[in-house]
Amino acid sequence: MKTTIKSIGGQATFAARANSGHWAVMDTSPADGGAGGASGPMEMVLNALGCCSGIDILLILKKRRAQVDAFEINIEAERTDEHPRVFTKVHLEYILVGPNLKTAEVEKAIRLSIDKYCSVAGMVKKTAEITTSFQIAGSAS
Repeated sequence: MKTTIKSIGGQATFAARANSGHWAVMDTSPADGGAGGASGPMEMVLNALGCCSGIDILLILKKRRAQVDAFEINIEAERTDEHPRVFTKVHLEYILVGPNLKTAEVEKAIRLSIDKYCSVAGMVKKTAEITTSFQIAGSAS
């Protein structure tokens, strides 16, 4: 895997392009030399964690023939005060909507994602305690 990262306008605003060919913009506040126009790198790590886990969960549930009509993941994290300011606690709250979702299957899918399949979770767990919770609702209207 490779990526190229370019500064935009000589600021601490960056555009990254990896093997997929897609661009992602990352930024920081104007006080830190950026434009304040995009997510910062640590926000992107949380976004990546949620997306990685979400993909796993959807694939696992699909294999079990469970219908997911809507899916949302809310993430809260705590970081150290000292540099490097790594995550120390991360909580993922999964909210799933579907007519035939079973608690045991959703719980197992989450556990498999966080403990086995999600590469981002595997990295984040090196510094942070990852906890999860979930809610299941009936079919979306």
